[in-house]
Amino acid sequence: MAKSTVEEIRQRFDADVARFSNLETGQSATVDAPLAMALVAKAAAAVTPKGRHVLDVGCGAGNYTLRLLQHLPNLDVTLVDLSQPMLDRAKERVGAATTGTITLIQDDIRNIDLPAGRFDIILAAAVLHHLREESEWEAVFSKFHRALRPGGSIWIFDLVDCAIPALREMMRQQYGEYLTKFKDEAYRDHVFAYVEKEDTPRPLVFQLELLRRVGFNQVDVLHQNTGFAAFGAVRD
Repeated sequence: MAKSTVEEIRQRFDADVARFSNLETGQSATVDAPLAMALVAKAAAAVTPKGRHVLDVGCGAGNYTLRLLQHLPNLDVTLVDLSQPMLDRAKERVGAATTGTITLIQDDIRNIDLPAGRFDIILAAAVLHHLREESEWEAVFSKFHRALRPGGSIWIFDLVDCAIPALREMMRQQYGEYLTKFKDEAYRDHVFAYVEKEDTPRPLVFQLELLRRVGFNQVDVLHQNTGFAAFGAVRD
């Protein structure tokens, strides 16, 4: 099956701003989203307590930055997203929560030339699964490493694949049970259809190894459950 184009992904998120504007239910198809959001925010604040500038990649309506601002107030914020309506909503919400400067970038992270050493914290939630070839993954992770100041940290929460086929099938079954319980079988089939069409997740182990390969020496996992994982790294 041909995967969704960047334009198709942008159009889907343009039409879904209201749902992603809810801190508690904005990612209802994602297992443990509220827990992961809290863990990412707390970890970023604990590891980078003197951070002043956060980059939120695939920011959506700004939920992860809003959680982070509860722990590190008044940060400068750079918001990146394909969707201009998402960026507009994120700016409105984040602007009410910080006195720092807010910068918006509407583009694909693969196309953006991030300044070296600009950011203290990078957040990337439910976005990197749209990367396709391994070369894209390596280029984007390398870009993140360069963009962080020494001592800066990156925190990711995302759909992840399994390297072992039997585990992939087991996780798919468990995720299907979660979706069916959350709503119904039709919703499960709807989510599975757009994951198949739109997403190309990589295993957690692949991403942890890639973080090390591009230069991060401190890498750790916050949480993993049913094909979703929260993890991060610190630049020395």
